[in-house]
Amino acid sequence: GKAVTVAAAFELGRRIAAETEYSDKTPLSSPKSVYRIMVPHMRHLDHEECWVLFLNKVNKLIHKEMISQGGIDSTVIDNRIILRKALERKATGVILVHNHPSGSALPSVEDIRQTQSLNKALKTCDLSMLDHVVIARDSFYSFADEQLYEQ
Repeated sequence: GKAVTVAAAFELGRRIAAETEYSDKTPLSSPKSVYRIMVPHMRHLDHEECWVLFLNKVNKLIHKEMISQGGIDSTVIDNRIILRKALERKATGVILVHNHPSGSALPSVEDIRQTQSLNKALKTCDLSMLDHVVIARDSFYSFADEQLYEQ
């Protein structure tokens, strides 16, 4: 029982440290900073989750939220939900983040299609898609770095 309590305390401390490392005063300037914020939430999951980071005009984090949970190899990304939440938060940009439990951060064909679709939807509301980061256990893939969609 004590071992479980100690392990839970360490996990809680690790998550708090990851969240406070990038406060609302620090602009998100790279995929690596996104990875550092999100890896505590996603590294050890056995299913896919999709999160959205909502940013203001100087790329400071306003809010982060899990949008969907899926199965072992997919999750649903609903453009309308993301658009609504971005507008409600008065965000000017978003970063999409999801994990690959398989351990490979390389995006699938469907990941690329969904990213392009969301980017197009965001543009209709004058919002920017700053990146889509795929997180695997100890690595990540940035769509912006690889220029897989038109920014």
